[in-house]
Amino acid sequence: MRILVTGREGQVVCALLERAAVAGVEIIPIGRPDFDLAGPPDRIVSATKAGRPDVIVSAAAYTQVDKAESERELAFAVNAHGPRAIARAAGELGVPLLHLSTDYVFDGTKSSPYSEDDRPNPAGAYGASKLAGEEAVLAENADSVVLRTAWVYSPFASNFVKTMLRVAADREEISVVADQRGNPTCALDIADGILGVAANLRGNPDPALRGIFHMTGASEASWAEFAEAVFAESSRAGGPSARVRHIYAADYPTAARRPANSRLDSGKLERTHGVSLPDWHSSLKEVVTRLVGTGKRSVNR
Repeated sequence: MRILVTGREGQVVCALLERAAVAGVEIIPIGRPDFDLAGPPDRIVSATKAGRPDVIVSAAAYTQVDKAESERELAFAVNAHGPRAIARAAGELGVPLLHLSTDYVFDGTKSSPYSEDDRPNPAGAYGASKLAGEEAVLAENADSVVLRTAWVYSPFASNFVKTMLRVAADREEISVVADQRGNPTCALDIADGILGVAANLRGNPDPALRGIFHMTGASEASWAEFAEAVFAESSRAGGPSARVRHIYAADYPTAARRPANSRLDSGKLERTHGVSLPDWHSSLKEVVTRLVGTGKRSVNR
């Protein structure tokens, strides 16, 4: 299977490159300057079609949540108009499209995990742009799957786990928000899930396999609990750790409001595709061990 992935350096594309090597799948990453989601749609279509893939994964996105409040036009160009062009290219090629989205399409006011049947209501420009991207993709190409995920971490690129380990190297105590809950999700597990869904879509036109699905790690946590788990694993691996001071989101004001409840119910994905991601605790151990080991090797050199 030949999978074209938008983006070159993001967490998911790096994870796909690693996992695909084991699965015998060819990954073709495309990105700037040859491929620009904010560029003309015709150029996006031609660059996508040039890869001649069997499946397309739309992973690249504008992800600066706070900055999106002042760069709304750019956020919508990258997260909505660009994916529409990718969906058009997939349709012209006659191949399935998997488009990654986010928990930020919800406002976080629900008291239980969100299902695919819950009405989206983004609280900020970033979430609104991602919701517009979902709608654009599904309207443009029926042979598409939208995968909403959340709280992504990995050994790659920038993410919460890497930030915690970096900050802990210089501080004994770190303040972390404790009144926002979600499902920490490892990009390596997302890559495994994408490969599973992609294999199901190829050669099977069943409409039930298309549409919107939630795909997050099993189990939940607050950001503060997540940080504590990071430091527990790091301490066991001989890496940096710090005390976690639980604070309210109101104590750490940001330009964009984050959902208090980012929990997503991924049951539909398991029932329909037979795909479920593992508990985030087990995946976190692998990621932290790798990161701490990399740091030790760097210091030794």
